[in-house]
Amino acid sequence: MLTIVLDGSRSVIIFSIVVNKQKRISVTFSALADPTRRRIIEQLAKRRECRVTALAQPFRMSLPAFSRHPRVLETARLIRRRRHGRLHLIRAQATGLKEAQMWIAHYAAGWDFSFDALDGLLEREKHKEDRNEI
Repeated sequence: MLTIVLDGSRSVIIFSIVVNKQKRISVTFSALADPTRRRIIEQLAKRRECRVTALAQPFRMSLPAFSRHPRVLETARLIRRRRHGRLHLIRAQATGLKEAQMWIAHYAAGWDFSFDALDGLLEREKHKEDRNEI
């Protein structure tokens, strides 16, 4: 964790990269928690770029109701929107997914280590029991 403390004119500002990263990851997981938004990501994975109106067609909701979903995905850095005149074009963006993937990989490695340690402990206990039975 990187914490920078600046002390000037009796005010202290603390900046923590870890906290900011955790907030971004939470936003990503929150965005992906909704099935509609996951379907949008799936649709965009099949295409390079898509108009919002074309992307909204398979969903049974009004365009204003649909438009909040791309906004949430954009905030989570899962999509990128560009405007070309009146057209809103959307494409998938890996930034948010990469951060979430790194977070998952970090904790999965810890879980793997813990399970390996547990396996080793159980194996040693089993050998102790086997020797005691002889």
